[in-house]
Amino acid sequence: KDVRTFAVDFDSGMATAVKTENGEPRRWSEKLDITPGQTFAGFGFTLAIKALRERLIKGETVNLKAIGFTPQPREVTVAISYAGRESIRMADGSIAAEHYIIHPKIPALAKWFVKAPDANVWLTPPPAVFVRFQGALVEPSDPIIRIDSGPAESAAAPRGTSGTP
Repeated sequence: KDVRTFAVDFDSGMATAVKTENGEPRRWSEKLDITPGQTFAGFGFTLAIKALRERLIKGETVNLKAIGFTPQPREVTVAISYAGRESIRMADGSIAAEHYIIHPKIPALAKWFVKAPDANVWLTPPPAVFVRFQGALVEPSDPIIRIDSGPAESAAAPRGTSGTP
């Protein structure tokens, strides 16, 4: 049984959400004003950042549109900026990465009701490859999660055996 379902059709502009509350599904549907190449959701921001990398590294902040869910589908302007180069700890050591911030620009009145955290994306220096995402998964009230492109920490090293105890 579905607990939450969120969908956006970027061609038609239709965005839908279904969320089970008190055992019953609630549904929302909105026709959004989606501008191709300027409106993104989810992993699409990683692709947008790759395309905007040169401008961002020079210090420019780029405003784009995001599709978000509260759970009602909404459009919000986000400001994307470059936060600098960092060393990211991964399973086999550290990797150089460029840190980008996706900051939702919530209208003043809505800030009283919606607390939308920043999302963070790390890419390798060119050729840019996804390294890490940290932010709310879908709804602004979701817990902050981290998604790594590989193991984030070293697992216990496997122990070789010779077949004898």
